[in-house]
Amino acid sequence: QVQLVESGGGLVQAGGSLKVSCVASARTFSGYAMGWFRQAPGKERTFVAFVSGSGRIKYYSDSVKGRFTISRDIPKTTVYLLMNSLKPEDTAVYYCAARASILGSSYENEYDYWGQGTQVTVSS
Repeated sequence: QVQLVESGGGLVQAGGSLKVSCVASARTFSGYAMGWFRQAPGKERTFVAFVSGSGRIKYYSDSVKGRFTISRDIPKTTVYLLMNSLKPEDTAVYYCAARASILGSSYENEYDYWGQGTQVTVSS
């Protein structure tokens, strides 16, 4: 059983940056690929990024590629999402997820544990 707690969300102006964090309770953190998903008001949850268990492999959705960076700190059992050049359409609740595999996935149904989400609002 893994518990995930996101933090770092907030209000930021378009063009600005924000870094959200997710702390995991997993004792074998590197055994889990970690993903970020987001859900905008009135819309379905969508994939944002994942990082493999080792942190060596990263993958991003086309909508955030080049602007967002996912990373993980294995000793701190924490995964981060650095969001640069934010746009109003990035406004959403951002969810952290853990997959019981070292391999990441862009499919939310392949993740086993989810955090409560953190709100990111980008103003124009």
